[in-house]
Amino acid sequence: MLAGGTFGILMPVQDRFLYRMVITALLFLLGIALLVKGADYFVDGGGGLAARYGVSPTTIGFTVIAFGTSLPEWVVSVNAVIIDAPDIAFGNVVGSNIANIALVLALCAALKPAITGHDPGSQATLMHETWLMIAATAAFLLLALRGVIDLAAGVLLLAVFAAILRTLWKHASAGGEPVQSHGKNDYIMTFGGLVAVIAGAQIVLDSAVSLATLFGVPAFIIGLSMVAVGTSLPELVTSVVAIAKGNPGISVGNILGSNIFNILFVLGCGALIRPVPVPGIRDIAVMGIISLAVVPLFFGTDRFTRGWAVLLLAAYAAYMAVLFGMLP
Repeated sequence: MLAGGTFGILMPVQDRFLYRMVITALLFLLGIALLVKGADYFVDGGGGLAARYGVSPTTIGFTVIAFGTSLPEWVVSVNAVIIDAPDIAFGNVVGSNIANIALVLALCAALKPAITGHDPGSQATLMHETWLMIAATAAFLLLALRGVIDLAAGVLLLAVFAAILRTLWKHASAGGEPVQSHGKNDYIMTFGGLVAVIAGAQIVLDSAVSLATLFGVPAFIIGLSMVAVGTSLPELVTSVVAIAKGNPGISVGNILGSNIFNILFVLGCGALIRPVPVPGIRDIAVMGIISLAVVPLFFGTDRFTRGWAVLLLAAYAAYMAVLFGMLP
């Protein structure tokens, strides 16, 4: 506000630019702080709810926490469709799914290669969820080949989403890493943490977009990169915190579930409002390849898993470089 008011007007142009950049950077740091603390409470509360109701932490991560951390994608994408900016909505979903795996999951695997934990039941559940994510991605790819995600495609995406949710809850078990319940505080921690995560993500997102605008980055690239990474920050922070707390099931389940929520629920809801044109097949193909790249993370030694994770991180960095024109 100050930068646009009398104080800002009286400042030289160069100083005004620097002033806006500093304020935006400070807001960015505030958003990061909210994300970190919110994710801390969110993981504790979500894990406590899992123990309270006898549901495995992996399943909770795949459903409740995945839905909570996917809310930024839902809000941004639906708003983009409403204001007739479908490219941003489409780019946000595709870019977020790529970032969730090649950035978030890869980072978690690099930090802790045994991301599936040591419980056989948890490992089986994660593999089941991985194939569900791949199946959902394949269904989305086939619909995208039509060139538009219209009303019929949106209804189909939501129907597949409902079927997957039903399958998950039907096969839910009490296995997985032990998690301590905090009684009624679990509800407060989960809700309060979720609010902080979403607020922090919005602040970080707005700040990142403002910084990109200040430096003249095209809007479409912002949607596929800055907006996508910004809305993936809840998944990133929540998953890393879960890894640090020794709950890899929540971490991986959160990421896999978020990807299914994004392509089935988020775009499905958007298509109910108005058709969402498919801007191009290249980035969708990248998303499909990256989704398949999850499978090797669950096999082999810790050294192999960490090496594969680093390779995914390098691939994501290269993809970002291509988007910003730094690579052909």
